[in-house]
Amino acid sequence: MKVAVPVWQGRVSPVFDVAGQLLLVELIEGVETSRREHRLSDAEPQERAAQLAQLQVETLICGAISQALEAMLTETGINIYGRICGNVDEVLKAFAAGILGEPQFAMPGCCGQARRRFRGGCGQGRRS
Repeated sequence: MKVAVPVWQGRVSPVFDVAGQLLLVELIEGVETSRREHRLSDAEPQERAAQLAQLQVETLICGAISQALEAMLTETGINIYGRICGNVDEVLKAFAAGILGEPQFAMPGCCGQARRRFRGGCGQGRRS
């Protein structure tokens, strides 16, 4: 499974729509087999969605994301785990272990706001 995480200073970038760096991680049965960085262009939402599709991203773990970009990514079949914060390595370990929904990975204020893409609480991904 190819997982993408926008990165800023070793942490999940707070806003995916304007993130400049993406970490691409290949996971096989929860074990990381490769990782590489990819520079995201300053692009319109349609172009950003096309970039992720071209990179064959299956899952995006990110902080905030606009509804328009989220809809485009979801239409391409990308699973989104939004409103996530924290150290990238810790977030990836939590994702692989199936515990990304733990409160320490939720962006501040997340659990007080009901968001349509979350099933079962903060940090729960939308499954296509």
